[in-house]
Amino acid sequence: MKAPAGQQPAESAGRRAIWLSIAALAMTFMLPLAGLVMALFALMAGIKALPLLKGEGKPTGVAVGGITVSAIALALSTMSTGLQLYLMDEYSAYQECMKGAGTVSSQGECFTQFRDAAERKLPADVLELLGAMQP
Repeated sequence: MKAPAGQQPAESAGRRAIWLSIAALAMTFMLPLAGLVMALFALMAGIKALPLLKGEGKPTGVAVGGITVSAIALALSTMSTGLQLYLMDEYSAYQECMKGAGTVSSQGECFTQFRDAAERKLPADVLELLGAMQP
């Protein structure tokens, strides 16, 4: 692989790692499963960039930053994907309810039913954590 003009392969590997990790973090909030896959790629890119940068005597901060951000994205996307899979039945019922909801009040009732079903299924400590995350 050729690096862009004026850049060494190690420097471009470090930049690739940080950009992939930022993309993974953004993707985690939109599509958690895609964020999970992207975070794995970013983590691998950061790990591969680290010895390249060290070998050329370049600063490793960009690669370490990419590894850190991708690890955070990996943890968040894993938890989010797991929660979605755990609440799959409740979410499917919510979607079915929303299909038949013609008014705002009936949509609110669908959400209330979903929230109540999720509260029955989730342990109390997870609910406290999720409640603390709300604005």
